[in-house]
Amino acid sequence: MLLIGNGKVVTRDDVCPFIENGAVAIDGTVITEVGETSVLKAKYPDADYIDARGRLVMPGFINTHMHYYSTFARGISLGGKPATTFGEVLRGLWWRLDKQLTLEDVYYSAVGPMIDEIRSGVTSVIDHHASPYAVEGSLFKIAEAAQHFGIRSNLCYEISDRDGESIKDAGIKENVDFAKYCKAQNNDMLKALIGIHAQLTISEKTLNQCLDAAAGVDVGFHIHAAEGIEDVVDALAKYNMRVIERLHHYKVLSDKTIAVHCIHITQEEMELLKDSKVAVVHNPESNMGNAVGVSPVLAMLKHGILVGLGTDGYTADMTESYKVAAILHKHAAQIPSVAWGEPPQMLFQNNKRIMERFIQGKIGTIKPDHYADLIIVDYKGPTPIHEHTINSHILFGITGRHVDTTIINGKVIMKDRELVGIDEEGLLAKSREQALKLWKRI
Repeated sequence: MLLIGNGKVVTRDDVCPFIENGAVAIDGTVITEVGETSVLKAKYPDADYIDARGRLVMPGFINTHMHYYSTFARGISLGGKPATTFGEVLRGLWWRLDKQLTLEDVYYSAVGPMIDEIRSGVTSVIDHHASPYAVEGSLFKIAEAAQHFGIRSNLCYEISDRDGESIKDAGIKENVDFAKYCKAQNNDMLKALIGIHAQLTISEKTLNQCLDAAAGVDVGFHIHAAEGIEDVVDALAKYNMRVIERLHHYKVLSDKTIAVHCIHITQEEMELLKDSKVAVVHNPESNMGNAVGVSPVLAMLKHGILVGLGTDGYTADMTESYKVAAILHKHAAQIPSVAWGEPPQMLFQNNKRIMERFIQGKIGTIKPDHYADLIIVDYKGPTPIHEHTINSHILFGITGRHVDTTIINGKVIMKDRELVGIDEEGLLAKSREQALKLWKRI
């Protein structure tokens, strides 16, 4: 039994959203009780006790779209003509980098962001992977890293025609093999989806193969949708349909699927997204960095579409996406009073709903019978903190590096800013070594 007490507990539970001097009792992997510190300390006198010392106790953050493989691009210098379109970014950077990844690179490219995730309080991640010349076993390598660090994960490999038939077939097989492995494990710490890069790199034949593969293992898809205008131009030219129309027509979209970005979409396509019950994930920093446009997030949410928040590999810190989402949509609308409620809805409510679609248990709320994924945040604030002000404190005062303690599935992964049982220095040294080797190969 583990007891965290003497904290300002932000539960994200509508019934009891905030406890001024609260405690959380954890038995194994789940929360068993939440209440006043004095009451729970008396009830569980023999429990291992963590004193929050008046700091915030919150559910861990959830990232619903990540790219671990992009890590080794951090600091890279490729030279050549600067990209002026999203297509040039793909061809000039990402499709050059992913071709050079070995299985060892795949493992160590996950190490750095996983350490960053733990340090910034991210406890659950949905990742989308690519390594076309190291496909077989790549998802298992990421899973190995996730299990080493103890991060709740959902993984897929991006299927694409861009590297030829045999690599496409290998991508389908890797997804299927990994999905079968996850089903056999039957553990909410590790789940799978079928990954697709985007409709513009998937032929009719390949799309049908993906549909067959997904049906065979009973999982949905994780796909980039209408991220760049190139995706729309391709869909219209080849199929006389827009991106969402094509994906909806072939029943790629469902409540088992994540459609990432959804920037270049119409009102009619919003209706298709809503009707299909698909989850959309917004990645504001990545969208701005790639200059692909502003996703109509506010309109999608008004339509009743489930929109979550991710990082797209741009960062591991979900508070960054939260802050940027808040200001991007004010800036785009040129109305300072919009986008106050939507970013917290995406991060604290919708990400939980998206992740829970793929697991049997409950997360994202400090509440009995929910998985014990929670963090202690070293922040006390210059103004009052309670259920009505906490989102503002996170927006204007808190970053991921305020996290002091990270607990995932009932296990203390980081305490007092020290990772528990993890050789952080050694792993990062090896990561730098692998990155340098890869840079020399490009």
